[in-house]
Amino acid sequence: MPSRRQLLSTGVLSGAAMLIPAPASAARAAAAALAAGRLDGSRIHKYKVRLPIPAAMPTVSADGKGDRYAIAVRQFRQQILPPGMPQTTVWGYGSASHANTFGYPARTIEARADRPVEVTWINGLIDAKGRARPHLLPVDPTLHWANPAGGAGHQDMPAHFTATPPRYTGPVPIVTHVHGAHAAEEADGYPTAWYLPDAKLPRGFAAHGSDFAAMRDKAQEHGPRWKPGQAVFRYDNDQAPGTLWYHDHALGITRLNVYAGPVGFYLIRGGEQDLPEGTLPGPAPGPDDPAGTRHYEIPICIQDRSFNTDGSLYYPDSRSQFHDAFAGPYVPASDIAPIWNPAYLADTIVVNGRTWPQLTVEPRRYRLRLLNGSNSRSLILKIASSATAPRPASAVVPFWQIGSDGGWLREPVKLEQLLLGPGERADVIVDLTGLAEGTELFVINEAPDVPYAAGVLGTDYQAANVATTGQVMKLLVIPLRGKDTSVPPEHLTLPAAPPLPESAASWRVLLDELPSASLTNVNHRVATLGTVAPDRTQTPLRWHDAPTEKPVLGRSETWEILNFTDHSHTVHLHQVQFEVVSRQPFGIPPKPRPAEAWESGRKDTVLAHSGEVTRVKAVFDRPGRYVWHCHMLEHEDNEMMRPILVA
Repeated sequence: MPSRRQLLSTGVLSGAAMLIPAPASAARAAAAALAAGRLDGSRIHKYKVRLPIPAAMPTVSADGKGDRYAIAVRQFRQQILPPGMPQTTVWGYGSASHANTFGYPARTIEARADRPVEVTWINGLIDAKGRARPHLLPVDPTLHWANPAGGAGHQDMPAHFTATPPRYTGPVPIVTHVHGAHAAEEADGYPTAWYLPDAKLPRGFAAHGSDFAAMRDKAQEHGPRWKPGQAVFRYDNDQAPGTLWYHDHALGITRLNVYAGPVGFYLIRGGEQDLPEGTLPGPAPGPDDPAGTRHYEIPICIQDRSFNTDGSLYYPDSRSQFHDAFAGPYVPASDIAPIWNPAYLADTIVVNGRTWPQLTVEPRRYRLRLLNGSNSRSLILKIASSATAPRPASAVVPFWQIGSDGGWLREPVKLEQLLLGPGERADVIVDLTGLAEGTELFVINEAPDVPYAAGVLGTDYQAANVATTGQVMKLLVIPLRGKDTSVPPEHLTLPAAPPLPESAASWRVLLDELPSASLTNVNHRVATLGTVAPDRTQTPLRWHDAPTEKPVLGRSETWEILNFTDHSHTVHLHQVQFEVVSRQPFGIPPKPRPAEAWESGRKDTVLAHSGEVTRVKAVFDRPGRYVWHCHMLEHEDNEMMRPILVA
């Protein structure tokens, strides 16, 4: 019988979900949840709270040289579940000098094109006595991760164990990445440039990552000195207006740090490539809007989470319950990590830090900045008249997509449904003009409850659970206030970026998942990237292997991304906003499929489907070290990330 790799290489398989391992049975999952004290997502009341709208982050100062922020990560409690249920301990960003600004998600950094922003990022994960806090979630110390306990000179290296270790409970490393920013290497949030909080550390621990000092020294050539427990990053914002976001990027622990709460929007506006003020629905949230202000541009961060019955965040501490039921032996008796899961799709949808919220809307146009901030879950969003109708459900109101990750599309695209992989963003207009007061609409999700693998709904995969993850939020129409003067989306002319130059070179890279070297009753042990040679030789590589992708400064180059796994991955390149060129099944002679209409603008994250080569074109114009990786965060944290060296 041919192997999966042989089938993919010969083009026999398409992007269908036929090879995805079945999730745990409903009975087993329910029993596991009950035994673990986990809250059943179907028992959480929906549409009982208003959608919170993140305000703008206050600056520390602003002058002719730019805007300056001091932003910390801290721990606090927040009402994520409906009122009457317990609060949840989370982490979040906030202004270090404004205690009331901390939240999950964080406030939005409002940036102007070509106006610099300087952020002092502070690791504030310290308790009231000044002691470093442990992680809220189970940290697997057997991965190739930041590993502060390894000490100076041995951090960022896999540890060796003589027995299966317990979860790591030491201080938490962080380093913030503004996802989509055209930033210098020292401000990019390099995974091994993490740092611990300024607190008393356990004896022998490393206070920062192996590349922290080099990035600090380079940054201090043209900026303020870094202090313990913090880093100062400068963003030139020399790029088109776009919907960026910021989150943690520490090596091997990103999935847990992001799941714990520290995420926020970073929006760039203005400049020659922006639309005139008043063309699109507004206003957007400001830093100090009075109570009752109505906003017609709204950032919306959609994530999946699970909870325990006491309100705390739940994240699995073993793959035995939810992935493949493998209960050991683990490292070092085998090559399977004891805690890490190849993916985790939670059972509750959280929007802007609340479970299944409701947004009151007027019968007019709204601009929504949509972010899929989930760890591994893809979304297929629709606006329907019922929250629980059989899937596929008919869309009642379309999305008019006008922008993606890095700026405007070539022209507005009318969509009945909106596909977003983890890390992807969509700038859309929703036109509710003419709807009667009291009309109820529902944003629903028709993507599966397993990692997305393209194909046809109902044939290749089943939609998300209609009682839980198939629902996202509710829209309730209230009376119109004032006149909508924005331009109808179908009449917009968008100032899209010019096409990139013709490609002068290419990089052929792969996505793969490797099985255990000795066990047959377990799914893959590690996710990898690598290279594909002209003779089709495939070389899986790890984070610590020498850089193989070395773009030439300023040269237009094509990345050919070959996906040898059985599901889709979102691939993120740092520093650049690229063009999606085409997709093509392996070994199929016909012409490649061009980029989808909603991918006609610049992007930094792209869905690469199973059994296909996905081509993107990019120009790296800043020298230094960057990374590319899968934005399924469980994969990124276990070797599916590689360095980029821009010569």
